[in-house]
Amino acid sequence: MQKKLTITVDEQVYLGLHSVVGRRNISQFINSLVRPHVLKPDLEAAYSRMAADESREAEALQWVEATTGDVKDETR
Repeated sequence: MQKKLTITVDEQVYLGLHSVVGRRNISQFINSLVRPHVLKPDLEAAYSRMAADESREAEALQWVEATTGDVKDETR
């Protein structure tokens, strides 16, 4: 659901938004900039979803095993 918000910005910022971002893209632009600062990600849920992806986990395991072999051959 989207909500309408009225904000006040400096005239130069307003003109810059119109010229750089474009009139019909300002809301999306501001939303993408503000989102990470006001919505905290649910990392536990994200990690659970990643762990449930069996093909991703298999690929990660294959990568780890391949690089571990490289490390044991390095000289110190």
